[in-house]
Amino acid sequence: MPGISRSERCAALCAFDRQWRGEGLAVAGMDEAGRGPLAGPVVAACVVMPPESAILWVDDSKKLSETRREKLYDEICREAMAWGVGMADPEEIDRINILEATREAMRRAAAQVRADVFLIDAVQGLGLAGREVPIIRGDASSYSIAAASILAKVTRDRMMRELDSRHPAYGFARNKGYGTAEHIRALREIGPCEIHRRSFIGHFVAP
Repeated sequence: MPGISRSERCAALCAFDRQWRGEGLAVAGMDEAGRGPLAGPVVAACVVMPPESAILWVDDSKKLSETRREKLYDEICREAMAWGVGMADPEEIDRINILEATREAMRRAAAQVRADVFLIDAVQGLGLAGREVPIIRGDASSYSIAAASILAKVTRDRMMRELDSRHPAYGFARNKGYGTAEHIRALREIGPCEIHRRSFIGHFVAP
């Protein structure tokens, strides 16, 4: 929303969620990080924020700097009524495809919280113990989904920095597993490592 202040942006995200709360209903937001990379897991987060919560900078994680996301991660975890993180590793992604792996990661995250309504960024058909509301570009519309997007993104980024220490040749700390020129060059020169998604890298690695 160009031309509006940060406080107005936060108010708009919070207002979106209020329409789903109803009388005493717990509303969770859910989002994922890592559907597109060539390496690493897909990570999902599910978070229930208090009705009065309005952390000023909460927004779609892609719009925020890494430093801002790290600070918000701690604020969200402190303020949340409940939150959970789930993941699917590269082997599972290759076995069942990225969409189904994303659904599994979301189910694992949602199993760690109790909610009546789940606002979910785009994905549907999870079979959760509550009403599911898929929202296209939900991380740009819903305060709860935006909070979940930050938890998922920060969790995955931290994992990729840790994996970089075990596989330094690919630059995972910088590219987070995405197909940058540096990453693709390393793939072609030394081949894949154990955390590469074999179903994603066929264009870059000879069979």
